[in-house]
Amino acid sequence: MFDPCITHHTKKGSFGSPFALGHSMTHDVSGPLANDSRLFLLADSFQRLLGRPLLTVAPGCGLAQALWSAPQVIVAHGTQADPVFFYGNRAALALFDMEFDAFTRLPSRLSAEPLAQSERARLLQSVTERGFIDDYRGVRISASGQRFMIENAVVWNLLDAQGVNHGQAATFADWHPL
Repeated sequence: MFDPCITHHTKKGSFGSPFALGHSMTHDVSGPLANDSRLFLLADSFQRLLGRPLLTVAPGCGLAQALWSAPQVIVAHGTQADPVFFYGNRAALALFDMEFDAFTRLPSRLSAEPLAQSERARLLQSVTERGFIDDYRGVRISASGQRFMIENAVVWNLLDAQGVNHGQAATFADWHPL
């Protein structure tokens, strides 16, 4: 689907051109959390940790709309003892077969099968220690029970400019049903 707010549509496995941190953000979007500062943190922390952009926002469009409409999956969870998703874009909701309200009540560990949860816990610990990983692969499960393999996922810490951790996020464009 074409979205005029994304200046470079990503192809499978790529993340497009840089998100310009100086870009003026507007919040005229129908997607959830349009005015949530954590959305800026998604893009800003990705840029700082990986040295490349999450996506490029077209002039006149808001970051929230670009994130919501991005062709790649973008998800994020908070810092609770059992972290709960606070964001999933339209691609994520379609893949996980959930509505936004249900997705943002889901502990992120439940996006993995029970046997894969210990692997997922090791992954998140590695991200906590290193700041990010950019080659994750693993099995996830949708609300309808569909299993799928994600590959080439980037998982990163949501660190603000002062180094305070606000959670973790992930993005990927490569996946296939199992």
